[in-house]
Amino acid sequence: MKNIACAAVAAVLPAISGVAYAQDTAPPGEVMKLYDIANAPSPERIRADIQTLVDFGTRHTLSETQSDTRGIGAARRWIFDEFEKISAECGGCLEVMYISDTIEGTDRIPEPTEVVSVIAIQRGTLDPNRFVMMSGDIDSRVTDPLNGTDDSPGANDNASGMAGAIEAARVLTKYQFAGSIIYAGLSGEEQGLFGGEIVAAHALEEGWQIKAVLNNDMISNISGIDGVIDNSTVRVFSEGTRAVETEREAYLRRFTGGEVDSPSRNLARYIDRLSDDYMTNLDVMMVYRLDRFRRGGHHRPFNEVGIPGVRIMEVHEHYDRQHQDLRVEDGREYGDTMEGVDENYAAKLTALNAITLAGIAGAPPFPANVEVEGAVSPDTTLTWERPENSGNLAGYRVWWRLTTEPQWTHSRYVGQVDKYTIEDIVIDNYFFGVSAVATDGSETPVVFPGPAGRF
Repeated sequence: MKNIACAAVAAVLPAISGVAYAQDTAPPGEVMKLYDIANAPSPERIRADIQTLVDFGTRHTLSETQSDTRGIGAARRWIFDEFEKISAECGGCLEVMYISDTIEGTDRIPEPTEVVSVIAIQRGTLDPNRFVMMSGDIDSRVTDPLNGTDDSPGANDNASGMAGAIEAARVLTKYQFAGSIIYAGLSGEEQGLFGGEIVAAHALEEGWQIKAVLNNDMISNISGIDGVIDNSTVRVFSEGTRAVETEREAYLRRFTGGEVDSPSRNLARYIDRLSDDYMTNLDVMMVYRLDRFRRGGHHRPFNEVGIPGVRIMEVHEHYDRQHQDLRVEDGREYGDTMEGVDENYAAKLTALNAITLAGIAGAPPFPANVEVEGAVSPDTTLTWERPENSGNLAGYRVWWRLTTEPQWTHSRYVGQVDKYTIEDIVIDNYFFGVSAVATDGSETPVVFPGPAGRF
């Protein structure tokens, strides 16, 4: 069936209304700079940054804030200063800021506590209000979630993700992109995902168009509690349907599809495809779940307000090294220390983030208001809107796959059009989507038609 469909589509010309089809325009090819970016993150720098964060003793949300050497206050000021140093090296290309709010009266933050996140923004040259974000968590914890005094190194969970975000900034600030990139150190994750909630609210208030959040939580451990050692696989968790879906939209989805095609899910597919195209010895395991079973991560507050987001992390966790008091019992060591850090793996996952950030930031604006129709017809027609600020747009690509396929399998570059008909492809049997392609080959994730897939 696949071969028949592919052959049929290869032979047809599009049926288009209102816009000329650029038949003589070849689709842009590979984005060569992504190969360089994939090889740029430094394991040595990442390990040094993880060690620095560990050396603050504890980064618990309720820990010391006035000391320059211990506690979350010292840690966040150090992160702020690192982003400022990176900015100085690129001529002031980063806007570095704190975003905070006071939380109180919760199980894990009973007394008024300022939850402070550190944000660095690399503004785009053509579309500065369109963002893609990479985040790590500043805070750490031990067994008791209210223990803000004892040592809580949090090497893998989650100094590794924070170090990855800093290193990605070092790499990507050497380039310019059409859209903007946010490098984020989020606080309060262990106490209830409050940093993400505060930053998401701030983004909505400021009108930031965040198209994707890459939440990195534990990216340096390769040795699992199950005895498996794996340094070549990464999990990407993504929600299947949008958290903000209305009752009417759910009704429409029931009859048109989209249960596995939320923006977050197609972001995960995009990450998987970039890994295959630009990296070696790294396989993306897409997990069709918001997060681990009955557990949470800092992409969730963004999902809950309609911002697409995924969690990127190791495949085989070691629970003796998560949320544990530092101790030895019956010869078994507990605690999240530097011994559990593999900086080469962390660099590899940082590279995966970096090429994803570069790919999305380098792409044109996403196709808007994508729709599909073709019921009781041999053909399928896709339509979309082209935003005005599309100065680096080369054209669009239409995609399709069988409804049981996990990844997009067929595509066709169709140029600068806003409508395309695929002849002899029956809408009932496939899922469809559209991506926007830049003049340098950078491309958006695939946008699934209707509200189910809207970024």
